[in-house]
Amino acid sequence: MNQFARYPSLEGRHVFISGGASGIGATMVEHFCEQQARVSFIDIDDVSGEALAARLTGQGGEVHYRHCDVTDIQQLRAVIEAAADEWGPIGALVNNAARDTRVPLKELDVETWDDLQATNLRHVVFACQAVFAGMQAAGGGSIINFSSPSFLRRSRDISAYSSAKAATIGLTRTLSRDMGDAGIRVNTVLPGWIITERQKALWWNPELEKQVLENQSLHQRVQPEDVARMVLFLAADDSRMMTAQTYIVDGGLV
Repeated sequence: MNQFARYPSLEGRHVFISGGASGIGATMVEHFCEQQARVSFIDIDDVSGEALAARLTGQGGEVHYRHCDVTDIQQLRAVIEAAADEWGPIGALVNNAARDTRVPLKELDVETWDDLQATNLRHVVFACQAVFAGMQAAGGGSIINFSSPSFLRRSRDISAYSSAKAATIGLTRTLSRDMGDAGIRVNTVLPGWIITERQKALWWNPELEKQVLENQSLHQRVQPEDVARMVLFLAADDSRMMTAQTYIVDGGLV
């Protein structure tokens, strides 16, 4: 990371990340620790979350993992409150937790739809609500919500997921006005095709990778680090007048 930017404003800042135990989330936890932020992160994968926290703590990072299922709003509110009690107001909130389950339209039922909205959209609203008072009292903060380019690409079999991710962009823009008077910025990040372990297990193959890379303007794999560096910038004071915006990190695929 030495060749990339350091952000003095992130040093000591309390950052809260959902879905931080693996994939892009874990990379963001690592990058914020390298910036000497205080990082609270949550997940349902306790094995990966505790291992990541132990490793980064051993390297001198200030990091705390807590178990939380983001579909349980009461639990989500409680862990956000506990994190703020431990390390003070949350200065940057990263709403990363999601699940891109694929369900063909003819197989989609009400229960699956509701579950995917709860996993991908509902918690974003209430996490933002939960940090509002603390950020307002501190004079401001930054919220980064995660969406997906899947609805822009018209991807198949993910109508519930894509609907939630498209709605996240509208939510972000609305919240930027609701929270702007308190000095809180709200932006959206859309990661491109990133080969996580989940994707490798479920649907990635060499033929698909070849197709994706050919269709990108930049013919290289998008890495979790590329997304993490965008999030660092949006969490730092360097982006202090940037809000209500949508940032796609996909090598020019859409």
